[in-house]
Amino acid sequence: MFQELDKLEKDFYQELENTKTALELSDIKTKYLGRKGLVADFLKQIPSIAADKRRDFGSRLNNIKKSIADIIDEKEKKFSKISEHFFDISLPGSNYKVGTRHPITITIERINDIFIGLGFKIIESPEIENEYYNFQALNIPLEHPSRDVFDTFYLEDPLKKDPKYKRLLRSQTSTAQIRAMEKQKPPLQILAPGKVYRPDATDASHSFMFHQVEGFMVDKGINFSHLKGVLSKFLVEMFGNKIKTRFRPHYFPFTEPSAEVDISCIICKGAGCSVCGQKGWLEILGSGMINPKVLKEVGYDSGKWQGFAFGMGVERIAMLRYGINDIRLFFDNDVRMLNQFK
Repeated sequence: MFQELDKLEKDFYQELENTKTALELSDIKTKYLGRKGLVADFLKQIPSIAADKRRDFGSRLNNIKKSIADIIDEKEKKFSKISEHFFDISLPGSNYKVGTRHPITITIERINDIFIGLGFKIIESPEIENEYYNFQALNIPLEHPSRDVFDTFYLEDPLKKDPKYKRLLRSQTSTAQIRAMEKQKPPLQILAPGKVYRPDATDASHSFMFHQVEGFMVDKGINFSHLKGVLSKFLVEMFGNKIKTRFRPHYFPFTEPSAEVDISCIICKGAGCSVCGQKGWLEILGSGMINPKVLKEVGYDSGKWQGFAFGMGVERIAMLRYGINDIRLFFDNDVRMLNQFK
């Protein structure tokens, strides 16, 4: 019987030496230490052994059992460490879908880059505003007729943070101009992109939510020629040096004098087509000299400081750059359209 124990131990070491995987090791463990394994078989034979040899046989068997268990345990730990760092290069790869930047994001980044090159600083401002910043501070009092166009989505104010003014979703990024001038003293050169909201019916050219970029500059001696120079440079950088620009008189409550800025149609090169309504020109943004009333509202001395401001719709610029004819395509989340942009 003792010779059989020696053979048991010898056979175990030989099988262990040829073990290459954790699964093979598990099979060996079951074979020797399982409930119906070889060690268990020997334990069942102990009562049939002569009484004077039973004690030595039992001790020898327990030592072999403990040795096998310790060796298998150590081997299992090694396999566990290997599996943590193991990578089977024969397995098929995972197909991850790679996203792309949205065309609105691309356009905003391009606008920002151009104006940063002209010395402007990029800021953000709240989308949830109140009537003061959205209207009154911009020279649009309660009875002003332009409110009919800009009146936006009003919100409840359960904490009564603005007891005097109603809260709303801003209808223009011009609110950033007021907030920036309240906190900083001139000179200033600031650009503020962001979302705006208006009660417009959604169609191919209108949306109740869209993106806008507000820019302004305040310094001593600023005049309309500075405004024209900055915007002409921007439009050439955005649409190419072959475009022409023109400034048309217009009215905005927060600028005086004011102007709409057009570019020659990038589709027909100014000859006239359906895109430009046969006019040869495309309206691209609004601008003007900051109204002295706005400067006074933020505590600036309008006799000492002057400035200009401008605002543009990002979707309109993106539609012209990429030949997109429906603003709703930007927000439909159709990957067939979005995957065209890198």
